Amino acid sequence: MRALQLIEDRNLQVVDVPPPSAPSFGEVTLRIRAVALNHIDVWGWRGMAFAKRKLPLVIGAEASGEVEAIGPGVSNVLPGQLVSIYGAKTCGLCRPCREGRDNLCEHVSGVYGFHLDGFAQEKINVPARLLVPAPHGVDAIGAALAPVTFGTVEHMLFDNAKLEPGEAILIHAGGSGIGSAAIQLAKKHGCTVYTTVGSDDKIEKAKALGADHVINYREDRFEGVVRKLTRKKGVDVVFEHVGADTWAGSMLCMKRGGRLVTCGSTSGVSTSMNLMQLFQQQLRLIGSFGCRMENMADAMQKMARGLVHPVIDTQVELTDIDQALERMEGRKVFGKIILNMD
Repeated sequence: MRALQLIEDRNLQVVDVPPPSAPSFGEVTLRIRAVALNHIDVWGWRGMAFAKRKLPLVIGAEASGEVEAIGPGVSNVLPGQLVSIYGAKTCGLCRPCREGRDNLCEHVSGVYGFHLDGFAQEKINVPARLLVPAPHGVDAIGAALAPVTFGTVEHMLFDNAKLEPGEAILIHAGGSGIGSAAIQLAKKHGCTVYTTVGSDDKIEKAKALGADHVINYREDRFEGVVRKLTRKKGVDVVFEHVGADTWAGSMLCMKRGGRLVTCGSTSGVSTSMNLMQLFQQQLRLIGSFGCRMENMADAMQKMARGLVHPVIDTQVELTDIDQALERMEGRKVFGKIILNMD
């Protein structure tokens, strides 16, 4: 069967690999239906591995699949069912896992597609407990975007930042996958949405998703625009995932007592910070990684009800992966790039 393997830095190849064996106790065999690309795929592709891993490695951290076979002891899914796949191999036994907080697993084996062979292959065996069934009305692409694109945002906005209706929020990189999801989720929650984009052609697209104010950060200092639009008051929440390039400006955009929630650092992992600003303004900084499986289920229910929808930039074949990752690296996308697996 076909798989997309990272052979070495910036060298991805479509290769033939053996199909998985029959699923063991608690496992299922999935036929992968769709894979969504993320910045973690870009990091791995260009050699930014922050933990030990062995190459070659099958990439793909976010996907949906159809249950093809179930092993002994599996009762939560059925053959033929479309499922969304949790992106990390957690233990399922520690206290956080038992409480439904898998993203805090104490014995996680790693992230699929980055530390472990990922989902960009035709079939794979995974623990059944990592699967969330897709409700009626959610297709393979929607289910593929639940674990990272929508699940991460659900966890950031509602579990961590405690976003409330009527609040103002600044969402960075509104044209990114999680940015486009955050705009929709925040607007449907009754918030005033400010967002940044990197080119004028993305402005109307962001407004169509629900953004009230869109700032081209290449043309204007976003912090100055936000301060002006809010009459120097600032926003309640900043949705960060860019990192070093936007950190100082993000701090200036918050009102007193504001919250900044961050899940990424695409422009760099290190920055400096004004500590007096932090404590005098009583700001709250919140780190967020991954999501709970309940976030995935909630996101797909919102898709099924038509409240939010996947925003797709392009759909590509496995052989076009290099161009797709270069497009992401250059921040030329609006929404998600999907790898066709059928």
